[in-house]
Amino acid sequence: MKFPIQKSAIPEAYTFEIHDLKAPFFDPNWHFHPEYQLFVVMEGGGTRFIGDSIKHFQEGDMVFTGPNLPHLWRSDDVYFQHKGLETHGIVIYFSEQFMGKEFLKKEEMGKIKQLFEAAERGVEFFGGTHKAVTQLMKDCLNQRGFDRVIALMKILHLLSISKEFNYISSLGYLNTHSESDSGRMQKVYDYVMKRFKEKISLDEVAAFINMSPSSFSRYFKSRANKTFSDFVIEIRIGYACKLLLAGNLSVTQIAYECGFRTLSNFNRKFKEINNSSPLTYKKEFSKVISG
Repeated sequence: MKFPIQKSAIPEAYTFEIHDLKAPFFDPNWHFHPEYQLFVVMEGGGTRFIGDSIKHFQEGDMVFTGPNLPHLWRSDDVYFQHKGLETHGIVIYFSEQFMGKEFLKKEEMGKIKQLFEAAERGVEFFGGTHKAVTQLMKDCLNQRGFDRVIALMKILHLLSISKEFNYISSLGYLNTHSESDSGRMQKVYDYVMKRFKEKISLDEVAAFINMSPSSFSRYFKSRANKTFSDFVIEIRIGYACKLLLAGNLSVTQIAYECGFRTLSNFNRKFKEINNSSPLTYKKEFSKVISG
């Protein structure tokens, strides 16, 4: 990963940037930048990495992230392999200085300040908040001048008073990434994403990036806030969630397709991460979709 200053830099003449992103796949690089970011997926699916969180994403995914929180929406392999598919998202970038530190200290800005603090861990929004904010973001794409600023203020206000949200990264997550070593983490992520269905050992990944197993173990945990083995398991469970929702395979087939050696281990790990069995997860998600 390269530190993406060019990608998200805000011109001095503007308060913020908003982009309508349409491409065969989302940016495949694990990255971070100094701006706040609000991103909503209009079309596409894959695996979402934010801080130490790994989760399947699809149309409707709305996330607000704070400065320098590493993130990646990695499109499913099918988007890289086949022409004719397209991803679509709307993203807003604005800097920490957007309102000024003194302005944020005012009593009227209490909720906004809390929103910015929550963004340090990443926040996902859903329900009525998602629907209203998505429409405002669409409207903002066609607005100019001060109308755009007013639209952004409305968006931030709705997010700040919403109760329809979940934190993403764990409370203990600390971003220790630096531009100098982020390329190494990118290599690890790419390596695992290509091989998670197979048996992956810590030793082989350590050798791949020219580190000793013990050094790599410490290095990875300090940056991902989890062990390498837990990371691989979460990748596999995230893929399992996608297969469950597709509904084409049995739980046993999914377990082996995702790289688990035994069904019992798959069920145990799935419940640890999602607080439900695979079948319960599928039923609950189906209720949400039908609702």
